Amino acid sequence: MTSHPRDAPQFYLTAPSPCPYLPGQQERKVFTHLVGRRARDLNEILTQGGFRRSQTIAYRPACETCRACISVRVVVNDFVPSPSQRRVTRRNRDLVGQPQPNRPASEQYALFRRYLDARHGDGGMVDMTVLDYAMMVEDSHVETHLVVYRKRGPDTAINGRGIGAPVAVCLTDVLSDGLSMVYSFYEPGEADRSLGTYMILDHIERARLLGLPYLYLGYWVEGSRKMDYKAKFAPQERLMPQGWARVE
Repeated sequence: MTSHPRDAPQFYLTAPSPCPYLPGQQERKVFTHLVGRRARDLNEILTQGGFRRSQTIAYRPACETCRACISVRVVVNDFVPSPSQRRVTRRNRDLVGQPQPNRPASEQYALFRRYLDARHGDGGMVDMTVLDYAMMVEDSHVETHLVVYRKRGPDTAINGRGIGAPVAVCLTDVLSDGLSMVYSFYEPGEADRSLGTYMILDHIERARLLGLPYLYLGYWVEGSRKMDYKAKFAPQERLMPQGWARVE
């Protein structure tokens, strides 16, 4: 009879369900729990192996007939923004992002609801309650925090904080080799700002200032319009069967 340490991870496989990215495909995921004293180390290893975190679960696709989901990470020190990305940064010079503990707030949930209703009205998260949101943000055994973006105020240069309601929010994990953007959302009424792109550009700079080589963006799916934007942040590395491969 084989025995396992009590804190050894156990992996499970989900049942097939419709793929949210490619029509006509079925998806399955392999997942494990991120709990206990080894959660942080396990999250590091699994993220570097192509897993993503959702609360206390680490998962990655395990589809039987498809390998379209590819983990991507931006090579921070070699990244040079394109002219359009520089315009996005200039367009959002009036915003400041402040890291803060992963604690939910009513103003965050109000923004989250507007974002879901406007951008993902038919998605699996649209029915999330305020309690569901709170669990998404604070149910974690790894090093994580929120970056909350607000408009600059008269005292921002002194205290580093913005004013007013949040315009965008990102839940971010801190790893030994990079930052991982777990989930982000933003004000749908500010479409001209390209806030999704701006948060990625801002996190690349945050990783650079922390001396971290990578920014993990999750999965890129060729042929999925939802995921096309991730290919625009180059150079990047994509996790292939032989390991991480650089793409210029």
